[in-house]
Amino acid sequence: MNNNIKLTAAATSALPRIVIFVLTLIYAFTGLFGHDPWKNDDAISFGVMWELSHGNLKDWVLPHLTGRNELIGTPLPYWLGASFIWLFGSLIGDVNAARLVSGLCFSLSALAIWYATYLLGRRRDVQPMAFAFGGQPSSKQFGRTIADAALLIFLACVGLAQRVHEISPFLLELWGLCLLIYGIVRGLDKPWQGGFIAGFGLVIICLSGILWTGFILSVATLLYFIACPKTMTWRWLMASGIVLLLGLCIWPLLWILGNLNQNEINQAIFIWLGKNQLQNSTSINSLAFMAQNFWAYAWPVWPLSFWSIYLWGKNGRSGWNAHHLVIPGFLFLAQLGTFFFMQELSERNLLVLIPTMAILASFGLPFLKRGLISFIDWLSLLSFTILAGFIWIIWLAKITGIPQATAENVARFIPGYVAIFNLQDLIIAIVITGLWFWVVKWRVSRSQKVIWRCLVISASGTTLMWVLLMTLWLPTIDFAKTYRPVAQRLMLALPRDVQCINSTYLGDAQLASFVYFTKLPLQDNPLCNYQLTHSTAEAKAAAKINRQQLTLIWEDRRASDRDERLRLYRVKPQ
Repeated sequence: MNNNIKLTAAATSALPRIVIFVLTLIYAFTGLFGHDPWKNDDAISFGVMWELSHGNLKDWVLPHLTGRNELIGTPLPYWLGASFIWLFGSLIGDVNAARLVSGLCFSLSALAIWYATYLLGRRRDVQPMAFAFGGQPSSKQFGRTIADAALLIFLACVGLAQRVHEISPFLLELWGLCLLIYGIVRGLDKPWQGGFIAGFGLVIICLSGILWTGFILSVATLLYFIACPKTMTWRWLMASGIVLLLGLCIWPLLWILGNLNQNEINQAIFIWLGKNQLQNSTSINSLAFMAQNFWAYAWPVWPLSFWSIYLWGKNGRSGWNAHHLVIPGFLFLAQLGTFFFMQELSERNLLVLIPTMAILASFGLPFLKRGLISFIDWLSLLSFTILAGFIWIIWLAKITGIPQATAENVARFIPGYVAIFNLQDLIIAIVITGLWFWVVKWRVSRSQKVIWRCLVISASGTTLMWVLLMTLWLPTIDFAKTYRPVAQRLMLALPRDVQCINSTYLGDAQLASFVYFTKLPLQDNPLCNYQLTHSTAEAKAAAKINRQQLTLIWEDRRASDRDERLRLYRVKPQ
């Protein structure tokens, strides 16, 4: 028992299960379907999956883009995406089928977070103080309330919205990390079951990212066992170790079955060890990126998680070695430590920090004062209402031209875009906006003071923003981020004597998009009689070395990108 937490059973009333379920599914699957692959990661990942779904065994062993022999990354995300394209592509379209993986990974990650937090919340050392005449919550009731809070915090994270709705390998890593957390917690009571789950999570991480990440997370897990020696069990270690070793043999076995030569094996090992991502010393660029972006991306998760650590370390009877602090805390530090040795970071990398912080943050809610809870409520209410109004005003300007100044600004940023009214999207947007006001009314008028009440508006607000963007703004965003119009214009301007097109100096996202939209014979081959490029300086330098003459045939760009220039050259020997 924790004598510093004083809660009544009424304060731990759980959210209706259907509310949690529907909110998670709406957030997970809204915006996944009905649009083209977007620049950058979305298009690249889909391009590799699409290539695998039409390829042979060697393509599956070494995932790559069409016409480019460079290994793009570790294979598991592309195996799953290609399998979904093969299974469901004919029914719902290849792009939609590939995005099903993203929705499932996010949903399963949320489920693992909920159950891990639930099991931690049921443990004796975190239970609220028992009252003399009863009235305190049961361990199951408290655990479920904390688990609901962890899931709401996870959904409320500002930075998740775009990244979890892309086709990205990082979503597999996210799922693997959540399984690892759940497996460790499950292993406290059921070592064999927990070990198998944790080992499976580590396999997913290692086959979706780099080996060093899995190794460092394994070390963090062992450090947890050292910090909490009573939890050490050979059954958990044996189960997780067997699953991990067997899982790590899958890809090398395919190297043998695919008859890879030594250079191809070396390339796979190079990518798997992350030698293209890691460096021997701390990266100043990574540190600077974290300092600038972490606080906004992880809002409001990071202040709640840091506050929770401080309060439990100060007030928690079990101290700093409590399971609900040590398990997510060690894994968070392990991920963070890996980042500081990466050459470059992006928002995609920060995705895997959120689950551990969400679990940490949820256990700090019982300590929050009423004034802070009210501040979070009203800040979220004001912010999301203003943002929703902004989205509606921009949509109205695009459709009607009123307000005129707003419509002119939209036209200036996205020239050539013609807004089309969609009744179905409008109805969905009206319904979700109405639900938002219902949630606000329910929250403000609710007399019962449950500990998760400050999270309902935040989680509902992020869901509101994403649904509005993916209904009212989806055609505009799709127009701005797809290469389809450019690819169509290229096909109209394409000469008839094209034999093959050198794509060496084309970006990965551009290559993947042009292959999918045009089916052009794009190759990394300097002997082609045409060259498509976005880097004229590199193309001309290579032509000079190869004694070739370049003649500009076509030039274009996406309407929303003023810096990018795509050019098609005819190539002739000098």
